[in-house]
Amino acid sequence: MGGQLQQYVPILVGALIAGGLGVAIIILNALAGPKRKSKIKSEPFACGNPPIGDARERFNVKYYLVALFFLVFDVEVVFLLPWAVEYRRLLADPVLGIAALIEVLIFVAVLAVGLLYVWKRKAIDW
Repeated sequence: MGGQLQQYVPILVGALIAGGLGVAIIILNALAGPKRKSKIKSEPFACGNPPIGDARERFNVKYYLVALFFLVFDVEVVFLLPWAVEYRRLLADPVLGIAALIEVLIFVAVLAVGLLYVWKRKAIDW
């Protein structure tokens, strides 16, 4: 039992170092950080630009749709990359190679149908 737990010691040491570093940074900031507050220092900072308008301003939903489409197709790449790397090895077995090809074609077809649906609904028209 002791041998099995011993393999987790490096993970525990890494977690303790990371947690200790986080606590040390917070304590050092409290001790050595600036103490004088002013109205200018308390204002929100956005890359040197002064804030304009209300923070609760409504955005067009199309910004969120574009972000969502980006995530969907980014995840598609994450799933296609391992398949592409292993496909040559899968071709060694004809049945497995054809099955892998059919599976990825179904995956891409489902995403293409989703994209066509969104396109026909004019969700990505600007």
